[in-house]
Order: sequence, then C-alpha cells, then structure tokens
Amino acid sequence: MEALLKYTAPADLLADRVVLITGAAGGIGRAAALAYAEHGATVVLCDRKQAKLERVYDEIESSDWPQPALMPLDLAKATSENYQQVAQKISQEFGRLDGILHNAAELGVLAPLELYDLGVWGEVMQVNLIAPFLLTRACLGLLRQSQDASVVFTSADVARAARPYWGAYGVCGFAVEGLMQTFAAELAGSTSIRVNSLDPGPVRTALRARAYPGEDPAALPLPESVIPAYLYLMGPDSHGTTGQAFAAHQE
Repeated sequence: MEALLKYTAPADLLADRVVLITGAAGGIGRAAALAYAEHGATVVLCDRKQAKLERVYDEIESSDWPQPALMPLDLAKATSENYQQVAQKISQEFGRLDGILHNAAELGVLAPLELYDLGVWGEVMQVNLIAPFLLTRACLGLLRQSQDASVVFTSADVARAARPYWGAYGVCGFAVEGLMQTFAAELAGSTSIRVNSLDPGPVRTALRARAYPGEDPAALPLPESVIPAYLYLMGPDSHGTTGQAFAAHQE
C-alpha cells in the first residue's frame, strides 16, 4: 500500500483542535469530518446542502465526539463579506482555528476550451479557486493564533498534468496549486501555518461519478480509504512540511 495510506493516527491526534471543512456534507469532506472528530477535533462543517450537513452533524454528536458546529454557505454565491463573517463566527465561538480542509469543488462540464460556456467557467472559478482564496485569507488571523495550524487543499491529477476537455476544473486545479505554494511561501518565515495540497486519487464520490458516468462506482475505493493521508496532513506529525503537493497513492 502507498506510503501516506499506511499512516496510523494516534487516537488523540487532533485533540482540542478546531478544523473547518468545506464540502463537508458528503464524499471525502464527510469522511474527513467524521475522522477528524473521532480523533478529537471540533469540526466546523461548511457546505451549501444544509440537510446533508445536519446529518453529518448528527453522526458526530451521536458518536459522543466533540460537538461540531454548522456553517451553511453556498460558495458559488458567497462574497468576501460572507467569508469574513465565517471567520468572525469562529472567532466568537472558539477564539482560534487550527486547520482548514478545502474540499468543496464544482466539476462544471467536460468540453473543449473554445466551446466552454462562460457562465459555467465563472461558477467553477468561484467555487474551486476564489472561495478557498477568500476563506483562507479571512481566516489567517485565526490560524496565526494556533500553535500548529494546517491548511490542506484537495487537488486532482488533472491539476498537475493537463488533460484535454477538463476545462475550468483542470485550469482551476493548476491555479489552486499555485495558490497553495504562494500561501506556503509567504507564511513559512513568520508563522507556524503549513499549507499543502493532496490528490486523493480515484475514489467513490458524486463528483467522480459525474466526471466518469460510464465508470462502475463499486469498482472504486470509498472516501474513507484515503483519510489516513488527510489525518497526516492535518495533524502534528506533518509539522514543518509546507508547500508540498502530495498524492495519497504516491510511494
């Protein structure tokens, strides 16, 4: 098995930490939220799908893990003021933030760039690039108050090697990798905040099903299979590692 997926997290890996997760209502976001909570974190659940978000909340609460917080937000419509409000609410409730997992994503359409719908292009850019930029920027003050903060961007193979027809999703992925590296470089010298990206590889998610409609979902591993990598990057064992583009299946 690949190196990152062999990681075994201590039971108290994220004890007393506050972690914000976007796209927390399903897929990798839900799996990460449950795992982070199980390992001691207070998770702030962010997604536009409030009913599904509440189910994740109930799963965590019924497991007697630290009580989570709900932060419903539609990233396609959110403004910079909305992200400032998110940061203010976290500050009022917890006084600090120890991590952000940027997991929310919009696929858009698979089409040649010359034919790509401009409205869809803008929406994908808004969710996949502008939202994580604005949210990270709004939360930097809170992250600086942590002794060991981690920001993790969920990436993809098409964000690191271009493939035809992936359009705005692929282009955004390249931009997010640059955003990750820039934040990491700017924060490395003066803060304890580390910033990395992680390509989870093919897993059974709704976005994957839309991208590969002819694929048998049952042939893919569940989101839980890549969670050891997400635990490693969010926890203290990755302290000092920043500006790196990881893949869950790399050796």
